Amino acid sequence: MKKSHLFAASLALGSIALTTTAQARPDLRQMTCQQAQNMVRQHGAVVFTTGQYTYSMYVSNRSYCDYNQELFVQYGPTRDNRKCPVAYECKEPLFQRGFGRWN
Repeated sequence: MKKSHLFAASLALGSIALTTTAQARPDLRQMTCQQAQNMVRQHGAVVFTTGQYTYSMYVSNRSYCDYNQELFVQYGPTRDNRKCPVAYECKEPLFQRGFGRWN
């Protein structure tokens, strides 16, 4: 196979892989709040499309976070609720544990 044909074939395969990946991400805006919550509960972590050019990862529990991160409720736009409490997101807290907090 010539180099130009090999290059064209690899470009075609790469575009198919990118298309498949983009299509595989569920669109949060097309789901009901309950469907989105169930999907995260079932899979543990899901990356949803949240807008035309945006996406976000939703997690079911802290095991998906880094050791220094905490869970915060993450809301998203679903078909039936503009601010659905889908699941959680992993974020670093404003203050470290035991520092600057009242116990």
